Amino acid sequence: MKREYGLDQVVHDDRSLVTVGTFDGVHLGHQAILRYLVRRARANGGSSVVVTFDPHPREVVRGEPVPLLTTIEERAELLEALGLDRFIVIPFTPAFARLSAEDFVERILVGRIGLKEIVIGYDHGFGRGRGGDAALLEALGEKLGFAVDVIPPQVVEEHVVSSTEIRALLIDEGDVREAARLLGRPYALGGTVVEGARRGRSIGFPTANLEVEHPRKVIPKAGVYAVLATLDDGVTTLGGMMNIGRRPTFENTGLHLEVHLLDFEGDLYGRRLRIEFVERLRDERKFDSVDALVEQLSRDRERCMAAVKTLH
Repeated sequence: MKREYGLDQVVHDDRSLVTVGTFDGVHLGHQAILRYLVRRARANGGSSVVVTFDPHPREVVRGEPVPLLTTIEERAELLEALGLDRFIVIPFTPAFARLSAEDFVERILVGRIGLKEIVIGYDHGFGRGRGGDAALLEALGEKLGFAVDVIPPQVVEEHVVSSTEIRALLIDEGDVREAARLLGRPYALGGTVVEGARRGRSIGFPTANLEVEHPRKVIPKAGVYAVLATLDDGVTTLGGMMNIGRRPTFENTGLHLEVHLLDFEGDLYGRRLRIEFVERLRDERKFDSVDALVEQLSRDRERCMAAVKTLH
């Protein structure tokens, strides 16, 4: 898959079958659209193209931070696995936000990218004030010579999947199982192992303290989770127990992500881990003593081993 970051890297191709959107999460609904696009492109001798934006348009238009299910790089990897030919990332600036829907189609999609056909969701809005819709595209298609393919909402078990819902499942409930069902894969995040207080080692549960790579990346609700951790060699995957929280039994300050890897010994400082969330075990809570904490961690570890056994 060719990755084009910024309009200056875009190469014009009149065979382009394009879909446009943020596609944060690349969830099952998105996947249905993208697989359809790939099939259409292959059947028509075209090139399947996803056009997306960075940062999330809502951050620029409304001035509010948007938690991300996928970073741009994660999105690119997922799209490549689905068989897309091109991934175009347009920097979403205040000036770009002022571009009308008509100008976006004529100048960017047709003029810069090359547009043979566009695949669009039935309720998709685009351009300044989201003034563009399927009806406008069909009118412009007749004028400029491209086809418009409008597809219905994508339903999973009678449920319309949305990135907003998946974010809420993770942030508000920590329901990583349901999030995984709607994503079509476990929710994942990446980070670098940094120096910690080494307190876990002193109680028999050494942990890797994770510094998440992207400041907007969704962090699931505080609690204890069974996870799979893949090391930066891209090969080694280990079961683990992750705590997200403020360490209330000790200092109760700041938000920390700590993962205890099962059956691992060694130095991980400075290395990257990719964490996949398998199951939420419990809320984080304060224990009356270190012994009580250790007893609970032992039970948690047993549950983690059972949860990841069938996956790892």
